[in-house]
Amino acid sequence: MTYAAVLRLDGVRDLLVATALARLATRMFLVVLVLYTLDRFGSPELAGWVGFTSLIPGMIVSPLAGALLDRLGAGRAVTIDLAVSAVLIAGLAGAEVAGSVRPVGLLVLCGVFALTSPLSASGVRALFPRLVPEGARDRVNALDTTVNAAVDVAGPMVAGPLIGFAGAVAAFALVATFYALAAIYMRPVLRREQPSPYIASNLMAQAREGVAYVFGHKTLRWLATSYSLQMASWGMLIVIVPVAASRAIGPGPATDSAVGLLWAAAGSAGIVGALAAGRMGIMRREGAVIAIGGLVTAVALWPVGAAFGLAGLATGMLLLNFAAGPVDVAVLTLRQRRTDPARLGRVLAVSMSLNMCGLPIGSAIGGILVTHSTTLALAAAALASVISAAVIALVPRDALVH
Repeated sequence: MTYAAVLRLDGVRDLLVATALARLATRMFLVVLVLYTLDRFGSPELAGWVGFTSLIPGMIVSPLAGALLDRLGAGRAVTIDLAVSAVLIAGLAGAEVAGSVRPVGLLVLCGVFALTSPLSASGVRALFPRLVPEGARDRVNALDTTVNAAVDVAGPMVAGPLIGFAGAVAAFALVATFYALAAIYMRPVLRREQPSPYIASNLMAQAREGVAYVFGHKTLRWLATSYSLQMASWGMLIVIVPVAASRAIGPGPATDSAVGLLWAAAGSAGIVGALAAGRMGIMRREGAVIAIGGLVTAVALWPVGAAFGLAGLATGMLLLNFAAGPVDVAVLTLRQRRTDPARLGRVLAVSMSLNMCGLPIGSAIGGILVTHSTTLALAAAALASVISAAVIALVPRDALVH
């Protein structure tokens, strides 16, 4: 199927719009949160821990979130998360107006924000394969990844200058508004969603079943190990980029804007990579795509990103974002292809959280390492991607192809 044909399928366009708004809000929030922490408290280490706290609690509760996806229906679960996120970020804006934000309180709010996040992250990816035939999954996954890449352009481009010139309150308020709009745009998807056929009453049993399925599944287990290492590289980069820009330019609005533009320019390369991946026909070649992407990411971080100052870092970010498009499409397609459709919500929540666990860990490590040396932090990020490529290359062929 062509991209145009996929977009004409019932529900696909509505879900893409809601997904774009939700991810734009999330992407902006992560950029604004790090910049706000650096500006407000002047601590790269605290910025790293804020990034860690805004992600890790959701990963811990992901088995329960997955059970809720199958129990409530993915569309309802996504809408609940979007509404909760809008209220929490609006509350943070209000606390900043009152001048009552403290490091501990900020960490607590980020932790609460993270608790419902698996509902959206996994719910959207449980909905897409239900809207398209199996042969078009790589195309809809490419569109899904393209939305991510477009958000990587728009989110930082808006977030950096906005917090730099309009302030944190305006930035947080806009993020909350986007979450609220995303929840509203989910309404057409909710009307199309069929009631969940899974009516078992024991929520914990469903959660345990999802965990057991993922850890007992050879493909999903290897995929989680490899992709989480690549995400550790990205987690470090979230902290490295604003710190490197601040050291090169100096603190202030110019640095905040530069960080936004760096991420935006890099995101444009991700759009090209994602759309190219959808046309490649990567089904049953996902392992090779993931391994090559890991190696390209490593080279982009070190030596390219580390050896040539801010210009080298910008070039490296373009390379790794281009590689991220095919990798993300490959990961989505492989996970959907190798998962029992009847358990999709539970399995996706657990699998995606395991896959993404490297992001908050990398953020915390990156905050510690970049305090001492930007080059050291980039080298560590590159090493994580090299190990990721090695891991996926060692996966038995039958676990990836069949």
